[in-house]
Amino acid sequence: MRSTPLLIEATPVDGYTVRVRFEDGTNADVDLSYLADRGGVFEPLKDLAYFRRLRADSDAGTIIWPNDADIAPETLYEHAQRRAAATA
Repeated sequence: MRSTPLLIEATPVDGYTVRVRFEDGTNADVDLSYLADRGGVFEPLKDLAYFRRLRADSDAGTIIWPNDADIAPETLYEHAQRRAAATA
């Protein structure tokens, strides 16, 4: 059984901020700028135009980019929960 709700929507908002919505109703704007500093598969994300090419992947339940880079669903959900709680 899956413990992390699936991501159903991800929309770039401003800079490296992404508006995410999960199947359990969790909504938040999360800052993913730290990914651009990771290097490796995340190196292309330094280009903001490339970063904004993200999409919600229903199979993975998270955000992915054209080069198949992704963020762990649990990590993304945790960011969203913290941000949602901080703005509640």
